[in-house]
Amino acid sequence: MDCAKAEREIVRFIRKVVEDSGSSGAVIGLSGGIDSSVVGALLVRALEREKVIGILMPASHTPKEDTEDARALAKSWGIKTYEVGIDPVFSAFEKSLPKEGGGRVAYANVKARIRMVINYYIANSNGMLVAGTGDRSEDLIGFFTKHGDGGVDFLPIAHLYKTQVRLLGAHLGLPERLVNKPASPQLWPGHKAVDEIPIEYERLDLVLAGLFDQKQTPTEVARKTGVDVKVVRDVIRRHKASAHKRSYPPMLGSW
Repeated sequence: MDCAKAEREIVRFIRKVVEDSGSSGAVIGLSGGIDSSVVGALLVRALEREKVIGILMPASHTPKEDTEDARALAKSWGIKTYEVGIDPVFSAFEKSLPKEGGGRVAYANVKARIRMVINYYIANSNGMLVAGTGDRSEDLIGFFTKHGDGGVDFLPIAHLYKTQVRLLGAHLGLPERLVNKPASPQLWPGHKAVDEIPIEYERLDLVLAGLFDQKQTPTEVARKTGVDVKVVRDVIRRHKASAHKRSYPPMLGSW
């Protein structure tokens, strides 16, 4: 990937989206992970620091180093930040919601949606847009929360695979520790992306590129990548099952 070219294209995209909307800038949820760090760095390059707000939304189980990384980046960019702990809000939901059902994933999605509400509250209060941090690897297999981290106004890096986002992060001068940090939505204690995705990103991205960019068959992808064909078919299943996350809700007359 030509990182310098990718940077220029994304910067132009951000500027156009914000200008066309008549907004005064953009807010971004900063987690201390690679995706939000890359988007934050690009926002500052595109809009200047006065037009970017970073929002830190830690929970009690958020690793201290993630919050510290997010704070340090925001300080280096010179942007305004808000820090809103989500535990009290989540506790209120937990007490009010029906006790039957639930489960770890249902509760985790509530946390993601609380963060979405906070992003939009601050964005609306400042006449800004919410910048999304999702990448192509997550988008294609539906590894995001609908109306949670998927609830945004625009997606600057959704055309880049996770491995490409890491390359771009290094190009943008992000700390090496952060560039190589394991991905995690941090929706429960010890939560790691590899607990939920079919294989690690380095191999997943090869499978996704083979299937969706090169239009190869599952058998061809398995042969060329060395990934078990069962895993390749599981990637296809995840893509199909998550189609509703990537499209406008069905309505009468659109079937």
